[in-house]
Amino acid sequence: MAPSFFITFFFSINLINIAYCISDIDSLLKFKNSLQNTDVALSSWNTSMPPCNADNANWAGVLCYKGHVWGFKLENMNLKGNIDIDSIKDLPYIRTISLMNNQFDTTWPGLNKLTGLKNIYLSNNKFSGEIPAEAFQAMQWLKKIYLDNNQFTGPIPTSLASLPRLISLRLDGNKFTGPVPEFRETLKSFSVANNQLEGEIPANLSKIPASSFSGNEKLCGAPLGACSSNKKSSINLSRIVVVVLVSLALLVIAAVILYVLVKRRKTKQQEELGEGAGVAANTSNRDNNNQKKGSSSNNNTDEGSVRSRTSSNTSSRKGDSKLSFVREEVSAQFDLQDLLRAAAEILGSGCHSSSYKAALLTGPTVVVKRYKQMNNVNRPEFQEHMRRLGRLNHPNLLPLVAYYYKRDEKLFITDFVPNGSLAVRLHGYHSIGQESLDWPSRLKIVKGVAKGIEYLYKELPNLIAPHGHLKSSNVLLNESLEPILTDYGLVPVINQDVAHEIMVIYASPEYLQHGRITKKTDVWSLGILILEILTGKLPANFLQQSGKGSELSLANWVDSVVPEEWSSEVFDKDMELTSNNEGEMVKLLKIALECCDMDIDKRLDLKEAGERIQEIQENNHEDDLNSS
Repeated sequence: MAPSFFITFFFSINLINIAYCISDIDSLLKFKNSLQNTDVALSSWNTSMPPCNADNANWAGVLCYKGHVWGFKLENMNLKGNIDIDSIKDLPYIRTISLMNNQFDTTWPGLNKLTGLKNIYLSNNKFSGEIPAEAFQAMQWLKKIYLDNNQFTGPIPTSLASLPRLISLRLDGNKFTGPVPEFRETLKSFSVANNQLEGEIPANLSKIPASSFSGNEKLCGAPLGACSSNKKSSINLSRIVVVVLVSLALLVIAAVILYVLVKRRKTKQQEELGEGAGVAANTSNRDNNNQKKGSSSNNNTDEGSVRSRTSSNTSSRKGDSKLSFVREEVSAQFDLQDLLRAAAEILGSGCHSSSYKAALLTGPTVVVKRYKQMNNVNRPEFQEHMRRLGRLNHPNLLPLVAYYYKRDEKLFITDFVPNGSLAVRLHGYHSIGQESLDWPSRLKIVKGVAKGIEYLYKELPNLIAPHGHLKSSNVLLNESLEPILTDYGLVPVINQDVAHEIMVIYASPEYLQHGRITKKTDVWSLGILILEILTGKLPANFLQQSGKGSELSLANWVDSVVPEEWSSEVFDKDMELTSNNEGEMVKLLKIALECCDMDIDKRLDLKEAGERIQEIQENNHEDDLNSS
């Protein structure tokens, strides 16, 4: 009887195991059927073999432990479709699910049904819509949640803030609105950058780097700037009331400014000293009021007032002009009085400079950039340097049209480029309703930037860093996506005591370590820009300086990823990497890393970098030949 009993017992156990495996397979196949584009990526998901063999997976993308399915790593598979969470919710050992870098475009997939999850990775897809406030309730084991670079909207789910074990949360690159919840202090990695959040940052998040909150114009409080009392009080007011009040305030301010300007025109000396200040005062008040209230309609009210109150002064326009033109073909088109009358729109404002778009009443639309930190040289030297910049002529450089010199500030006038900056097209294309840049466009931009830098090195050989401030926001794009460099050649005239706060070159390894810049420092900036273009990541997000010479950069991060994972971890998925272009992307990435070498002696010089960049093609023609 005993042998028969044990045979029956073990036979029963095997039947239970077999039944369990069949149940697992059915669940997984049902899950697969809810997805699209699985024919190749998930072809191994079939009944010919079980999904797991001890700790080894027989099925692609399945994670196994002791014969059980404990997670999914379905990344970079071009998958899409409606994710059937119900089909796998009864699998008891699921602890992690990663669907990163795919094409899922549904709403929140209801992962709270998998209550044992520890890790959720949904980065770089097209998930959209609001995530329910209670979406993460009862998910007490969650440690890492990556939802970055999707299209989620609405408020950040409040249930996220109650997770007791959460240590890493990435929500950046979405369209979340409303305030930042008060998360627990267990967080070690956190980012809500590039959303539409507003209000004061909770005090317990004040020690997180400012880059984790960047790209949210209405956020305030540490580690960002302090919240003004106006911002706090205006939250409870209706938008209609705010617009009316601000419009009235701007009318009064405009009237006062115009009254002062009329008074200052009584003598020639007052004209010379006062008109530049008039531009600064006019634009500064617009800047301050727009930053506080953010109402585009207010600009229109202000602009109309300026036009009506200054129209009587046109007869003295020629005598009032104190602009110094460096391009003869436009010298007769407008003067300083025209700029005073122009409708102004703020393009950008910082501690050391502000930019305005000025639509002249009778003439072109120009950009006026106001600098506050340009007293490094005397007036004759400054004028000579401006003439030198005015002689530059290259399709990839934005030419200087004119400048205004005053001891305390300088105005630069350039053409207006309507297509915006590379920074916006790389990181904010969703918000402006445009498509992301594909690989051919990005390669075209890199080649144009390299040509512009090479020209600067040729024409300004006496400057240590002929550009000095190369970054994506200083690369404009015309209608054909040809890059146009701005803010070049300013290192000699910027005040040296604040130069390290303003210019990009002073973030280079050689300056951080040794306090100096060299002829290869612009090359480092070029390399960082190329990495930003290839990865789609903001270099500022990697600037977490812990001491002189120890700054983490985008180049360090890329270099830390093994080359075998570049296609999945480094390249921006919006470029649509294929077998035909991957080889050329890798070539360009290697050039960028050589441009960013910490050792200046090993870093590429500009000529070699430029020549190698121009050799990069849109497609890997060698692979094409081999395949044929």
